[in-house]
Amino acid sequence: MILDPLPPAPLGDPLLAELTALYASNHAFHTLSGDFPDPHDLRPGQVAATLSEERERPGAEILLARSFGRLIGIAVTLAHHPDPADPDPWIGLLMVDASLHGQGHGRRLAALVEDRFRAAGRTAARLAVLANNPKALAFWTSLGYEVLDHREDRETGRPCTVLRKDLTTP
Repeated sequence: MILDPLPPAPLGDPLLAELTALYASNHAFHTLSGDFPDPHDLRPGQVAATLSEERERPGAEILLARSFGRLIGIAVTLAHHPDPADPDPWIGLLMVDASLHGQGHGRRLAALVEDRFRAAGRTAARLAVLANNPKALAFWTSLGYEVLDHREDRETGRPCTVLRKDLTTP
């Protein structure tokens, strides 16, 4: 798996088509998140707008995961949380093409993101899982993330579980 930053805007049509297909494959997640009006009918413009919003966040990085030349996943990270009391980088989104779930791609993508954090001298990572997504909670806890808190997300007030992983131990 190769992990590369999203190229600068504007997105070309072929890449936007790949990203739209990736997002569309995860309609079950988007149904839970409520991020799109119709999770079963995602449009390129909606995906482009979402990625544009992510790019505008200070310290955000959008990483594309490719395997055998195919886009198989995306990770969105934040170098710093908006709360100055929170010292850790965050994984804001980690999504793998739904047709590839259960094949270890998510684990590899998460490990690559953690390696990037370690290379930047970061000692831990955090993320939030929607309270209505027990599969995601099971995935992240299986990777060693520990529950830190239960609270609402900052943007939409959705109930979440905040998790943290120490990156200094193997």
